[in-house]
Amino acid sequence: MRIAMIGTGYVGLVSGACFADFGHQVTCVDKDSAKIEGLNAGVMPIWEPGLEALVRSNAERGRLSFTTDLPEAVKSAEAVFIAVGTPTRRGDGHADLTFVFDAVRELAMVIRPGTVVVTKSTVPVGTGDQIETILREEGITDISVASNPEFLREGAAIADFKHPDRIVVGAEDAHSQDVLREIYRPLFLNRAPILITGRRTAELTKYAANAFLAVKISFINEIADLCEAVDADVQDVARGIGLDNRIGAKFLHAGPGYGGSCFPKDTLALLKTADLAGVDQRIVRTTVEVNDRRKEQMVERVVGALGGDVAGKRIGVLGLAFKPNTDDMREAPSIPLVNGLVERGATLSAFDPVAREQAEKVFTGVEFANDAYAAAERSDALVIVTEWDEFRALDLERIAELLKGKVLVDLRNVYDPDEAESAGLTYYGVGRGRILHR
Repeated sequence: MRIAMIGTGYVGLVSGACFADFGHQVTCVDKDSAKIEGLNAGVMPIWEPGLEALVRSNAERGRLSFTTDLPEAVKSAEAVFIAVGTPTRRGDGHADLTFVFDAVRELAMVIRPGTVVVTKSTVPVGTGDQIETILREEGITDISVASNPEFLREGAAIADFKHPDRIVVGAEDAHSQDVLREIYRPLFLNRAPILITGRRTAELTKYAANAFLAVKISFINEIADLCEAVDADVQDVARGIGLDNRIGAKFLHAGPGYGGSCFPKDTLALLKTADLAGVDQRIVRTTVEVNDRRKEQMVERVVGALGGDVAGKRIGVLGLAFKPNTDDMREAPSIPLVNGLVERGATLSAFDPVAREQAEKVFTGVEFANDAYAAAERSDALVIVTEWDEFRALDLERIAELLKGKVLVDLRNVYDPDEAESAGLTYYGVGRGRILHR
């Protein structure tokens, strides 16, 4: 199949590279000439495990190419995927579809009859209808518009694409269904289930999935607070409920709240969709409120561990990206934490294995260390914010020697409290019994 992918951001680049790896002929197009030049030179605009090698191998085989020339990219394409950004619109929380509709209007000038236009971007319910209307207004009638939302986790995107839990296709006609079935045919060998549904249903499915996962995260964070009040351990509580197949163990890890490019944006967009439809979504609305408070509470947690005042204190921070295996700083829990501590007069030394370049664009007045031990040296406390694998096997006795204050605030519950305290540290976890006992 001949595929054009509009947008070379996270979704577009990963999807394009994986489609090419299936054997399809993929052209990725982007207006950012610097990004395209970089990709043609093998320089990735994002950090994702395995992506650079996947792009390089398929480019060398002639299955994957990059260009700024939209007409050239789509002139022979059987399917054109739109994978541009849909950021939260300022003021009302709705998804900003400017880039989507701009791409559609450009497509209308060059697209050939019979091409299937597919939204890969996360878009509100009814966007496919609007795209169809725009194309018809531009005189394009022999065209199919479909929805194919992505369900990729940053840090595991390639594995998620090649071994998906499901493939959701929202299509209103047989032609678009057939084209998308053919595109995803290589995955049928892995018996990946494909759900063919209405376009609006597919669009809503993506938002509903992310909102539900956000609910699980906020739920376990509230349970963690209760654990601290009644002297229970949230790790065991999460395991006890997660072993129930009706609940499942994933996304039941207490911590500083969710962040990233999807959950914050998609929950707000879902609420806006519900408001416009006149339907109250109280559970999702509360989830957003709980998560916002959660991030603010992490500042107080660190301040409390240092006796109620961090002015003049030096604090080491491990992990800045919103999750491991990515350099994505969007809505990262580290941002309100670091800014809140700096505002209270603390000096911060931070380390992240890959996100330093992105973090330097976000923070001012923060020192960046070259490794975890450098961040701990001479600090009054060390705070684990992102659970990178390399933070899971630190020499805690060495950390205790380097720290001036001997305080370890583990916002991801990476370490066992007894292990940390036997190494000479005063340990503060999340939901690990009464916090005042630590």
